[in-house]
Amino acid sequence: MDAKVVRRQKIRYRIRKKVAGTAQKPRLSVFRSNSDTYVQIIDDVNGKTLVSASTKDKDIQAQKVTKSEKSKLAGAVAGRKAVELGIKEVVFDRGGYLYHGRVKAVADGAREGGLQF
Repeated sequence: MDAKVVRRQKIRYRIRKKVAGTAQKPRLSVFRSNSDTYVQIIDDVNGKTLVSASTKDKDIQAQKVTKSEKSKLAGAVAGRKAVELGIKEVVFDRGGYLYHGRVKAVADGAREGGLQF
């Protein structure tokens, strides 16, 4: 495995020791690939994904904007879906990535979507 991937994985495990989602306060998890960003809201107690969104969604992918702006839209979509399900608060899981760029954009979008963390 690539050294960068191993390093991120170690950071990810360290974060996951502290951050866990419950049914009342689920975990907002971010995964960032080279081309896309994926957002999930997860209840770790029951092991269920409650809400998911990504930059691959048809309405987001159709827009010709930067990857960061698409990530912000994905965060906003996830936030709106969560609020519809009655989820107001989440814990943010940056997934071993720096809180910067696309990861920060997801967080900002989710806040605009109505989530608190």
